[in-house]
Amino acid sequence: MSDQIKHECGIAFIRLLKPLSYYQEKYGTALYGLNKLYLLMEKQHNRGQDGAGIATIKLDVKPGNRYISRYRSMAQNAVADIFGYVQSKFVDIQNETPDLMKDTEWLKANVSFIGEVLLGHLRYGTHGQNSIENCHPFLRQNNWMTRNLVIAGNFNMTNVDELLEQLYELGQHPKEKADTVTVLEKIGHFLDDENQELFDAYKKEGYDNVEITHKISEGLNVANILRRSAKTWDGGYTISGIVGNGDAFVMRDPSGIRPAFYYADDEIVVAASERPAIQTAFNIPFKDVKEIEPGHALIVKKNGKVTQEVFREPQEKRACSFERIYFSRGSDAEIYKERKHLGQLLCKQILKSVNGDLKNTVFSFIPNTAEVSFYGMVEGIHQHIRNLQKDALLHRKEVLNDQELDELLSLSPRVEKLAIKDVKLRTFITQDADRSDMVAHVYDTTYGVIKNDVDTLVAVDDSIVRGTTLKQSIIKIIDRLHPKKIVIVSSAPQIRYPDCYGIDMSKMGQFVAFEAAIQLLKSRGMAHIIEEVYEKCKASLLLPKEQIVNHVKDIYRPFTQEEISAQITKIITPKDTVAEVEVIYQTLDNLHVACPNHTGDWYFSGNYPTAGGNKVVNKAFVNWKEGNNQRAY
Repeated sequence: MSDQIKHECGIAFIRLLKPLSYYQEKYGTALYGLNKLYLLMEKQHNRGQDGAGIATIKLDVKPGNRYISRYRSMAQNAVADIFGYVQSKFVDIQNETPDLMKDTEWLKANVSFIGEVLLGHLRYGTHGQNSIENCHPFLRQNNWMTRNLVIAGNFNMTNVDELLEQLYELGQHPKEKADTVTVLEKIGHFLDDENQELFDAYKKEGYDNVEITHKISEGLNVANILRRSAKTWDGGYTISGIVGNGDAFVMRDPSGIRPAFYYADDEIVVAASERPAIQTAFNIPFKDVKEIEPGHALIVKKNGKVTQEVFREPQEKRACSFERIYFSRGSDAEIYKERKHLGQLLCKQILKSVNGDLKNTVFSFIPNTAEVSFYGMVEGIHQHIRNLQKDALLHRKEVLNDQELDELLSLSPRVEKLAIKDVKLRTFITQDADRSDMVAHVYDTTYGVIKNDVDTLVAVDDSIVRGTTLKQSIIKIIDRLHPKKIVIVSSAPQIRYPDCYGIDMSKMGQFVAFEAAIQLLKSRGMAHIIEEVYEKCKASLLLPKEQIVNHVKDIYRPFTQEEISAQITKIITPKDTVAEVEVIYQTLDNLHVACPNHTGDWYFSGNYPTAGGNKVVNKAFVNWKEGNNQRAY
């Protein structure tokens, strides 16, 4: 993506179902779980580079001994920093008493982080809140083992105010207004409730307190705790948690917005935000890694029993399509095919833009995440050429001479790598003019492959959010190659609406498509629509969220996609550009053809999967109109 956007976050969960001695004997190390957790997190490092954290729990530890360990980091390479810290626990043992590295009972009793339940998290911090306190996992501590709670997740709730009010009504006083705090305390409250109800019931039956402690551990109904906790949550979420006794869960929102995958056998249960991470870390075939179903929780009891249970009524599945376009790593077999298909589906629009002149068209991509859709586009162009050749050979009435035949058979898309990102380039100078000039050089280009004032350059991007990098850098750089025309192609549709489920796109003013629509309304004498939408949006905020509709759709309604794309072209084209510039976007229909199982498209269509989404988009518009530079949830 030429405009970098962030999203939250990635999880990695492992439950070892056998004693630690089993892994020592079979795999030659008592650190099997930690090693696999490291792999799961490194294979998902794309999901969070602002911080990371891990927590482990030891099962059946005697009273008086520590059984929960946690470490979080905001280092530049947080995952490596965390596991460097963990590894330091074993350096002296390895050097001085190496035999103890094989003694799993001694290690479990004497060294932190050696446990059977492991949870890791990778964080992308949005909206400027970046501190160690914002890094997951979060702890809710108690002297009762079954009242301790560890959670980490990939989530955003749209109704934090409502959830906080419910906590106040329960008698709590949360220390800050954040969805992480409300989720932790909500689950924690009903965990406490469950403990108390079980304690009272077992007490009536005549058990003593020590016996009751063990009975509670066996009797905790994790699914019921999650049902009571999540009853009023509105958002997208994959949340993993561990109770102090070792009971664990991974829960996914009812619309399946955020991704969650798992694998289980008689040795391990593993869950992660991305399927390839599990495949690679454990050498597991694609077909054996399953999705956690929307509205379900994968629950692993302390005794090793694994179930998937409903905690909220599943809704129509609206899995995030941006995961497929951009966020998730393309090493997933399905995602790879879908990204190629997205590129292939753009060919018709591209061929129209270049008037079918493939001889004088050069195809490239804006590194690096657009590369796979670029391959798909090239395959589509090849198919178009094969169709041309077939038609000429089968249906042309005149006989082709040698030169014409050679030209026909040699026709092939001209493919070059033209935009090269200088990742390490920094803008040291603080004056605006100088900084702008430095930003223009974040990308470099390959010279000598474009025929001056003859060739059209087609460059594929996977999505365009603000268009800032295109305007300040990419178009300026490739215009120096003197193409006749520059065609910027987005494999994603126009981003028109804010996300409120975990992607860092929360303000209306961030979107070049929105800026284009506003300019069109003003230039065509329809500015009254802006005022009308503002009044509707403001009035809607007084309604229950279930009654709110997305009024911001009215901003775009008067215009076709092509009209907005043309206005975007004007916005992102630097004023001194010599070449003609055109911007082409994927259509919504084609997005759904390429990604049929991930229909969550609210940032493109405005069709939010939860009631809170409509409230957020209207609030975002009100904030923009009033000049309030805050997120809307």
